[in-house]
Amino acid sequence: MKNELLARLDKLKWNKFHTNVSLALGIAWMLDSFEVTIIGNIIGVFKDMWGLTEYEQSWILSIWFIGIMIGSYVLGYLADRFGRKQLFLITLMLYGTFTLLSAFSWNYESLLVLRLLTAIGVGAEYAAINAAISEFIPTRYRGKANAHVMNFWSLGPILASLVTLLIINILPPEWGWRVAFGFGALVSLVALIIRRYIPESPRWLIEQGELEAAAKVVEGIEKAEVSTERIVVKGKKKKQTSTSIWKQSRELITKYPGRLALGSLLDFSEAAGYYGIFAFMPIFILPEINVKASNVPFFYLIANIGGLIGGLIVAFLLERIGRKRTVPLFYTMAAVSVVLLALSTQTHNWGWVLAAFTIATTFANGSWISAYVTFAEIFPTHLRSTGIGLSVAFGRIGGVISPIMLTAIASSAGIVAALCVLAAFWLIGAFAMIPWYFKGVEGKGTSLEKMIKVENVAS
Repeated sequence: MKNELLARLDKLKWNKFHTNVSLALGIAWMLDSFEVTIIGNIIGVFKDMWGLTEYEQSWILSIWFIGIMIGSYVLGYLADRFGRKQLFLITLMLYGTFTLLSAFSWNYESLLVLRLLTAIGVGAEYAAINAAISEFIPTRYRGKANAHVMNFWSLGPILASLVTLLIINILPPEWGWRVAFGFGALVSLVALIIRRYIPESPRWLIEQGELEAAAKVVEGIEKAEVSTERIVVKGKKKKQTSTSIWKQSRELITKYPGRLALGSLLDFSEAAGYYGIFAFMPIFILPEINVKASNVPFFYLIANIGGLIGGLIVAFLLERIGRKRTVPLFYTMAAVSVVLLALSTQTHNWGWVLAAFTIATTFANGSWISAYVTFAEIFPTHLRSTGIGLSVAFGRIGGVISPIMLTAIASSAGIVAALCVLAAFWLIGAFAMIPWYFKGVEGKGTSLEKMIKVENVAS
């Protein structure tokens, strides 16, 4: 019965359920990127309102990465332990609640605490969503669907730019940032309502021995009924042995070290590269070419349209030429595009800088999307969310150290030197794919179960 259910899942044609679950899960990526971008747009307000130093301002950004690390690892484990569905709802409730409370922050310290708690909820989304979308989608569509879900990320900065231009810049400063946080909470409420109708992952149910419950979910997916009727899953569960987060982590490290290393290095590379460039632009490059503060949102708006295009290209290539070629291609081109950005800054022409920044964002976005698709499918079901969470937690270290390192290098050796180091961060991901290219499994057209069974060399 187990193999029959898995075969039915993998051979399904795309239907309304797959569209709805992709939309419901994709909104979370949009919310995360909205939060990251909007905080950068309003951080100057906090500086003026509370008299913050540069060090205190940096902590508003750094605390976000700390929360992501905690949420992705700890709550990622809980998604393996208690199921994807419960985490779908809990993480979104955490995000919505604490981003709303952030709108009522009364001082700097309260803002830091609330941003940390908000980020913990978002961090859990990284693990639970990537695990779930891989487990729900039929094999032939898995890479493309996963990429499209994560491409919602590009919509967040676009939305944040519009909110900045149309709301924050119009309202009094003391109210604009509060409305922005409230807007994020409102969108999360809509997503929460939609997510209530997403069933538990049938693969996770099978892993727990709940075959009858898994069969009901598969039947619902086949009929595409889940968008209008909540599927109630009740099955006779076999007794499972509880596994602690430490045992889960130890199993990943001892049995799948190569896979965990690949996920961690890919995420470290993209986090250092992506957050590095977006932190570096407003601090060094835009002032260097004399871009007015009122025009900054237009830079991000146009650049993230390029990022959206990059994600669409990756979604096409993942199922056309496969993961093994797409990932290193985009990481390498991200490195090259950063060098182009360095050269464009020497022209002191905002048009050339905008063009180079847009190209860099196109490949940067495509890189991390291709990476998440790749390492979301290389761990076994009972470890998938924990494995993704560990990879993301390690990767956020890159997001923390990159802006600090680039700032130090730019201050002592100049902008071009700093951007060359940023390009080197992207090359880490390209080189990390070399062992997997020769010894790993190609995810294109391969079922999740076969991804684990087909080889042990790259474990």
